[in-house]
Amino acid sequence: MSQIPANLQYTKDHEYVAGAADADIVTIGITDFAQGELGDIVYLDLPKVGSTFAEHAVFGTIEAVKAVSELFSPLAGEVVEVNARLDGEPALVNSDPFGDGWMIRMKVADTNARAALMTADAYKALLGE
Repeated sequence: MSQIPANLQYTKDHEYVAGAADADIVTIGITDFAQGELGDIVYLDLPKVGSTFAEHAVFGTIEAVKAVSELFSPLAGEVVEVNARLDGEPALVNSDPFGDGWMIRMKVADTNARAALMTADAYKALLGE
């Protein structure tokens, strides 16, 4: 069974959104379920600070030993920080997806859009857990 923290929001594409003290800034990564399905992660191609993305736009790729997958932006906004540790330690996504394995921080264009994201219970239902 996957870890699904109750304080996060989720997408059908298996990304999570974590809020911060500043309501306009969110942290985005992939879920424990997603990293488990991918297997050992060996490389990430993440955007540069200042890049902007529409909701559901591809913001990068994640490469595991056996597969490459696209990463989809849960919300529209501008990247304000990228987890530089993932350049040298991509396996952090496997070992700590909700902590040190986060991918980007984004300034959200419309904070009300977060209401459309799934709750932990809805994500559990999607996974059949």
